[in-house]
Amino acid sequence: MQLSPTMEKFVLHWGEMGSRWGVNRTVAQIHALLYLSEHPLTAETIAETLGVARSNVSTSLRELQSWGLVKVVHELGDRRDHFVSQKDVWDIFMTILEGRKERELDPTLTTLRQCVLDSESDAQTTPEAKARMNDTLEFLEQLLGWYEQMRGLDRETLVKLMKMGARIQSLLGK
Repeated sequence: MQLSPTMEKFVLHWGEMGSRWGVNRTVAQIHALLYLSEHPLTAETIAETLGVARSNVSTSLRELQSWGLVKVVHELGDRRDHFVSQKDVWDIFMTILEGRKERELDPTLTTLRQCVLDSESDAQTTPEAKARMNDTLEFLEQLLGWYEQMRGLDRETLVKLMKMGARIQSLLGK
């Protein structure tokens, strides 16, 4: 697969962005390549296009599949696996958001709840530390509650909310 200079720039930047968010650069580049591709790609094509080892591609594809961002498809007459990415940017965003929530925020919420509980009987934990842990727990619970509410909205409503931006404040009378 031949990438145009603009496509190459996009793939490279997606890799940089991914590494800043804690995602392996190659994983992010493969995702970007599949996102831009009009057709399913084999692991061999991905490796050749990006100039990375086939084993690295396989590992990266498994990670992308575990996130639900990439799936395997088969083409008639070809025994090899072909890979496709979700193409809808909203679906990609929501999949990543849900994955990060499950992997990062849910365990943090569980630990915070336990820390707040434990602090009640821990005489060595200062009142200030207890208050800060409780504030953090309340904030995270509010944030995740808001996320659940937003996740339940249809896309059209979400787009309208985003476009409203700071004008929401005027609706609230502030």
